[in-house]
Amino acid sequence: MSDLGSEELEEEGENDLGEYEGGRNEAGERHGHGKARLPNGDTYEGQYEFGKRNGQGVYRFKNGARYIGEYVKNKKHGQGTFIYPDGSRYEGEWADDQRHGQGVYYYVNNDTYTGEWFKHQRHGQGTYFYAETGSKYVGSWVNGQQEGAAELIHLNHRYQGKFLNKNPVGPGKYIFDIGCEQHGEYRLTDVERGEVEEEDETVSMVPKWKALKITELALWTPTLPEEQYPAEGPGQKEAQRATGGGDTLAEAQALGEGFEGETEMRPGEEDIDTFRQESRENSHDMDQDNVNFDEDDNRQSDQQD
Repeated sequence: MSDLGSEELEEEGENDLGEYEGGRNEAGERHGHGKARLPNGDTYEGQYEFGKRNGQGVYRFKNGARYIGEYVKNKKHGQGTFIYPDGSRYEGEWADDQRHGQGVYYYVNNDTYTGEWFKHQRHGQGTYFYAETGSKYVGSWVNGQQEGAAELIHLNHRYQGKFLNKNPVGPGKYIFDIGCEQHGEYRLTDVERGEVEEEDETVSMVPKWKALKITELALWTPTLPEEQYPAEGPGQKEAQRATGGGDTLAEAQALGEGFEGETEMRPGEEDIDTFRQESRENSHDMDQDNVNFDEDDNRQSDQQD
């Protein structure tokens, strides 16, 4: 990112006015549409108000850089695109001659930054894409540096945590596409140095990952809206019980709520238990009748003998 050679000159200075062709107001000031060649070789074509660049215009620098966008009182202000001398490009919002607001910066190495700007620097929420590796940083920025909560996304895994001065710090986790998460934290450690150390040598600290545990992926389960059923009318409960609709609905609700280890009796089970009890009693009576019938047969057989 280079702003070198992108400073614009004030027009209509006291000593050298340069060349101008265009509209003027009654006071003789540049006003309306016009073209100007500045003393340093830069050119401007666009709107003027009261002698200053104001509105849409194109400013071309002698070194090849140019700005296409809005001006307010000779300052880049509003929406505009700036192509820098090194070939990088910014498209977005400006305020008082600085990148400010939402914008996209296209770097020479094909990296891109999309997000918020404050006084010419990346500041706020933004995404930086690394063209060489395909990775991207999605999160918070402070004064041009990666700082705060963010996610660093790679091709087959990603890291979620906090960053400070471009480095991850503190607790975080790696999420792998194979279906697991590694939780841990980054701790600052001294850089490995040789045996000879000077007293005035500055100690450099680098973050080192310490894994603590591995878990399954924390999957998000969408919550489906509850289906609305009509109010029960006369005889509807008996109809549901006869067709099994009541039990099916209750079972679906039980599955949706999950099992707690114990399940409550569902509507209709009282009738089933009563039926089972009556069946047992009827079966007992039938068995008793069979026993009595066999005894009568035995008595008749003894009398005949």
